[in-house]
Amino acid sequence: MISLRDCIEYLHLTPEEIDAIAEHAHVAPIVAAEMAAYLVENADGERHIQRMILDDIMHAAAAGDSGRVEQLTAVLKHFVATHPDLG
Repeated sequence: MISLRDCIEYLHLTPEEIDAIAEHAHVAPIVAAEMAAYLVENADGERHIQRMILDDIMHAAAAGDSGRVEQLTAVLKHFVATHPDLG
């Protein structure tokens, strides 16, 4: 059986990046991993994931959740650093 962890490792994403996608799309992490698999194979997919994380940051900021803003900012920095086409 393939686990969520297996899926995440295959995608070369972190669990936190998958969690950000799940939060943005209001889906379970395994569904977010499936979405990410589709997105990373498409030309603008990585930019779309970046936008999702940015949207999550804006929502957390609007809600006054500075801790979540900090966490998501770290997720975004890692995502951009590991996906050089975004730079």
